[in-house]
Amino acid sequence: MTGCLDGIRIIDLTANVSGPFGTAMLGDMGADVIKVEAPGLGDLSRYFGPVRGGMAAGFAVINRNKRAVAIDLRAEDGRDVLLKLVQSADVVLQNFRPGVVDRLGVGYEGCKAVNPGIIYVSISGYGDSGPRADDPVYDPVIQAASGYMMVQSDPGSDKPVPVRNIICDKIASMSVVQAVMGALFARERGAGGQHVKVAMLDTSLAFLWPDAMSNLTYIGDMPPMAEIGDLYNLPRSKDGYVIGFAITDAQYQGLCRALERPDLAEDPRFKHIPNRVQNLPELSKIITGEIAKYTSAEIAENFSREQVPGSKINTRADLLSDTQIAHNELIVETDHPQAGRMRYTRPPIIFEGTPSSIRRHAPQLGGNTDEVLTEAGFGKDEIARLREKGVAG
Repeated sequence: MTGCLDGIRIIDLTANVSGPFGTAMLGDMGADVIKVEAPGLGDLSRYFGPVRGGMAAGFAVINRNKRAVAIDLRAEDGRDVLLKLVQSADVVLQNFRPGVVDRLGVGYEGCKAVNPGIIYVSISGYGDSGPRADDPVYDPVIQAASGYMMVQSDPGSDKPVPVRNIICDKIASMSVVQAVMGALFARERGAGGQHVKVAMLDTSLAFLWPDAMSNLTYIGDMPPMAEIGDLYNLPRSKDGYVIGFAITDAQYQGLCRALERPDLAEDPRFKHIPNRVQNLPELSKIITGEIAKYTSAEIAENFSREQVPGSKINTRADLLSDTQIAHNELIVETDHPQAGRMRYTRPPIIFEGTPSSIRRHAPQLGGNTDEVLTEAGFGKDEIARLREKGVAG
């Protein structure tokens, strides 16, 4: 069985994370993704993080299921090569700074001229217009601009704290997947091709809003309420940390049984939700003291037995032996032809009839140039000429 995007060809002009992670997910679903990079250095994310066999670990994960072509888009011949590839494509994605692709002649209008049905996705930091549209961005910059760093700060603290992974890039990537799928579906229903725009600022704030911005949702005189993140309590066990998140009265009763404190179940300060909310700091202090009497495994088992939402807090190493992760067959081990033995997660969405799969390892820079250009109709002599001129690498 093939993936749900089998037969869809994607030209990926993106670099770093916001585009490549999205196109990897589209590749998981069966799309033929052709990654286009400049000869020489290519995508700079090839060089960050642990590198083995010339392949950076993060790059290997978010550039799976792609073929790589090296083309110099600054050269007229390079532009012509790309536009020839676009003729047989369904989707083009780019995350250059606003205006760059238009100056190169490979913006939406240029691609539409050779393929009217093309879906063209532009990814930017702040959008394609406005006071900061031309500013360069990376993930932590968008974290700062969209409020993540202040949301992460401890309650009552005015010191910002970053999310220690590239969350805004990855949120944009997931929005890119939604955008491509939605545009392909609309085209299938007769809407034709279109230009789709995804800004990291927009997707990040939209993702953050429902819970972290709940006190800004209603306009008018509304007393601020505790946000859900303020309720998180991460008590230390004998050998690590756990979280227990009992919300309903039934879950709270289960928590009391899990902690072997039946007296707390009848304590009027905590017995019902309104009382617990009012006395939450005191309750949290009691729970923290009780959990310290158990190991993480013991309290996690108690939580599960009593149906209390909770878990031990896994370290990175713990993930490799977590029984549920193992049961889900979530972490895959494989051999990369250059980087050697490696692991990553399987595609997380399970399609029964059109399963996603990892068919290709992340390619070396320009590793499929001859193959892809030959498919596009270029002869050996023409490809050799492009190489000699430095247009193809």
